Amino acid sequence: MLLHPETPHFTPLSTLPKSPARGSFTIYMVLGGRNPMLNRLRARLDGYLQSLGRAGAKAGLSPTAWTVVGFLLALCSGFSFWAGGYRGELFGGLLILASGFFDVLDGAAARAMGKVSKVGGFLDSVLDRVAEVAIFLGVLAGGYAPPSYVLLALSFSLLVSYARARGDALGVDLSGIGIGERSERLIVLALSSLLGLVYYGVILVAVLAGFTLVERVYRAVLHLR
Repeated sequence: MLLHPETPHFTPLSTLPKSPARGSFTIYMVLGGRNPMLNRLRARLDGYLQSLGRAGAKAGLSPTAWTVVGFLLALCSGFSFWAGGYRGELFGGLLILASGFFDVLDGAAARAMGKVSKVGGFLDSVLDRVAEVAIFLGVLAGGYAPPSYVLLALSFSLLVSYARARGDALGVDLSGIGIGERSERLIVLALSSLLGLVYYGVILVAVLAGFTLVERVYRAVLHLR
């Protein structure tokens, strides 16, 4: 399940740490903070997602139904990778993209129908994690990458999501921080699959997720100190 659009929040330079005791501005910029270019892209996509949500609402299905459809497609993607061969990569990648489409649709439809709820958000979040695990298990079972690489990619991916959830619980907004959010990670994996390069896709996902995890931990620690 892909693309969870988020409203960008840009951090004023005056609020960034200035003294060595509070951190380093240089380190912050290297780590990336909130990526302005990426967040502008997300903001532009939000307009299209609103139109998509209205169209989904007219279909008559509940947002939860769209969530389940996206989740089932993600499970099918994992199965396709497990089946092996180039067709496994091809269909696996296509199914990741299809799953992402419906995952976008459920949230957009919920907003368009005025049915945004804590229950729906919780269910969507949990199924997202299960879907991601299923996809990587399929990649592992299909033998597309060494187990250690798949484990790193999956572990860092889950830790990125956990860091945001834990930050939210502590009042630290980590949305939009990092270039390796779930949307970007699965797009990388999907495109690499379509090109028959899952091995490199897994490595890239691990790197992106790893850097994003560091960014979020760094930002959270600065905020909580």
